[in-house]
Formats: sequence, C-alpha cells, structure tokens
Amino acid sequence: MQFPYQLTAKGKYSLKNVRLETGFEYDNEEVVGTKTGLFSIDVEDGKIKAVKTNDPDSKAVDAKGYLMLPAFRDMHVHLDKTLYGLPWQALSPKRRSVKDMIAYEQELIPKLLKTSVERAEQLISLLQHYGTHFARTHFNVDTTSGLKSLEHLERALENKKDSFSAELVAFPQHGLYYTDSAPLMKEAAQLKSVGFIGGLDPLSIDGSIEKVLDFTVQLALDHKKGIDIHLHETGDSGMKTINYLIDKAIENPQLQGKTFVSHAFALALLSTKEAEQIAERLAEGKVGIASSVPFGKTIMPISLLKKHGVNVLIGNDNVQDYWSTFGSGNMLQKANLIAELYGYATEFALSRALQFATQSILPLDEKGKQQWPKAGDEAAVVFIDASCSAEAVSRISPTEALMNDGNLFWRS
Repeated sequence: MQFPYQLTAKGKYSLKNVRLETGFEYDNEEVVGTKTGLFSIDVEDGKIKAVKTNDPDSKAVDAKGYLMLPAFRDMHVHLDKTLYGLPWQALSPKRRSVKDMIAYEQELIPKLLKTSVERAEQLISLLQHYGTHFARTHFNVDTTSGLKSLEHLERALENKKDSFSAELVAFPQHGLYYTDSAPLMKEAAQLKSVGFIGGLDPLSIDGSIEKVLDFTVQLALDHKKGIDIHLHETGDSGMKTINYLIDKAIENPQLQGKTFVSHAFALALLSTKEAEQIAERLAEGKVGIASSVPFGKTIMPISLLKKHGVNVLIGNDNVQDYWSTFGSGNMLQKANLIAELYGYATEFALSRALQFATQSILPLDEKGKQQWPKAGDEAAVVFIDASCSAEAVSRISPTEALMNDGNLFWRS
C-alpha cells in the first residue's frame, strides 16, 4: 500500500468543526450514550495549543465533524521482516517450532533484505491507513544478517519521519547462544536509536533461564535501556522466566516501568487464583505485558491484569509474514477483538476498550469527565468516521485523517 494521505497542514494552524467527546449520557446511573460537541483546535510546535469554542466561519482547516481521537500506537510489531508487498504466501505445515522457524529465517532473510526498506515502508503505510502513528518495533539481531535489519529499518523510518515514529527493540530472534548472537546484541545495545533489549524463550532456545536473563538485564543496565522479551514458553519454564524477570526488576528499580514480557502465553494457562498472584507480582515490579491478543486456547487474562494495575500493551505482532498470516495492522480491530473476547459490550465498556488502541489515553475518564485533548498534549490524533469511541471500536470505523507531531495528513 502506498501512503494513503496527503499533507494538509503543519507547523502552526487551526482546525474547526472538530467533534470531541464531552461526557456520558445516563439513564438511572447507567451509561447509555456519549455526548459530543464541535470545537476549534489550535496546533503549534507539535502540540495542541488550545481547545476552543467552535468557529465554523473561520479559515481554519475543516475537520468536517469527524470524531477526533488519540492516534493509535502499535506496541509490538516486526516492521523489518514482513511479506507485505510480496505475493501471497500462507504458513507452511512443515515448520512447527521456533527452531524450525529459525532455520527457515537463516535461508530467507538474505533474500528479504534486498527489498526490506521498501516493504517496511509499505507496512508502515498499512498501519497508518488504520490510524497508527507510532510503533514499538522489534528488529532481528542474528548471525545471518548482523545488524542489516536495523540499518534497513532505520532507512525506512527516516523516509517516514514526518508521519510516523518508532521505538526500537534489539531482538535476538535466533537465540543469544544458540547462534552466538550475544556479541551482536552488545554492539546493538550501544546504539542511541535502540531503546530496548529483547530476548527469546531462554530455556527452550538457549538452555538456561538464568544465563540468558542475567545477560539481558546486565546489558539493559549497562546501557540504560528497557527490556522487552518474547516468551512463548508455557508451564513451569514460562512462569519461572516471568518470576525471574520480576525479581530482577524489583532488585533494580531503574528497570521498573521499562521491562516487558511479550506474549507471556504461560499466563493464559493459569487458574484465576494463580493469575491474580502473578498479576500482583507484575504490578509490584512494574513489569508490563505486551500482547498481540491471541485467541482460541491462548486467551490472555487481560482484564485481570488491568484490574491489578499491570501495564498491558497491545500490538499486531506479525502482519502477514511467515510467522502469521492473520495480522491486519489495524489497532481498532485489536480493540474490537478484545471487546468481543472479554465482553466489553456496553457503551461504557466499549469506550474503555479504546485504550487498547491508544495505549491508555481516553477522551473521557471513568466518570465521563473530559480529560483529552487539552493544551500541551501531543498533537498526535486521528479523525474517525464515527459518532463516539464506542461506535469506533464496535464498528472498526474508518480513519479519515492522521496527525503526527502536528503534521496533519488527510486521506487522499
């Protein structure tokens, strides 16, 4: 997909006829609807400067009554190794394990690198088509490609810098020691552009929970990075890994709020009591969970984690690649899926489900008081063809415009 928007305004400008949520409608203390109104918005230096009474006769950019919401954020995606932009390819039944996939990547990555800049840009355009302006993206660090995946990803991001931004996770997809990627991870950790140290199934891939996590934690501490590890392992090894990482975060306060376990499928197999116990520990260590919202046999206890104060981030993970063919790139669709899986069916609950697309920013607080947007907020918004956020989530409403760092792009 080519970039679906045209630049409409940047720098200092105003918008009119902007629809904002202003409160809830109640019937006997039950939320039955969402109130909205039209406003004018001033934008300057990448920030929302003012939210004012609407002036429909002004020469401001006309938002046409579309609903303004916080722009979406994809907090777990792999922009560096998508098949998007290439001919359709379904998953092979021959590759069943992570180690099978590692062997396949060792063959495939040299071919993919030839066009990875262009395909990364196409995938970013797909995310933007659905209103995403920011991503946490993992990039391969492996002995097959060295740091080439990072180099190509950075070129794609540079080409998209006005309309998209990202934080980068150095990801040893082929294991730290299984393919001797530890030296490359040390090299990647020294780079300013890298914000997080990644990891992969320490026991099943590298044979040791302690050795792998000790290396990962020390690398993060030495270079003042965050941690975001992939953990597909379930059962005893999965839970030991999660608990070990929590212990390390408690021991090292500088890691708290910057440490995440992606996927963490082990949590899906726990009893309610066990899930509550580990949720309390995750909250204590300020260790977050990044989920792609798996379903079927691996429905994650997202509502329970949120109830206990765990930071839960949501992302698309693999968007139409050789790991999964189901990623849509649409964060509203992720919020919709969560709403369906966990029963967020009422006006109020659907309005809360929007947080899984925006990563916790909501226009209205729990009591219906307007809390976004306000002066000083980041000028990162979307304009949606919907009457309110509940409708946007339920109907996966289309995005009409995207703003990143104050740069406004309207659908062409």
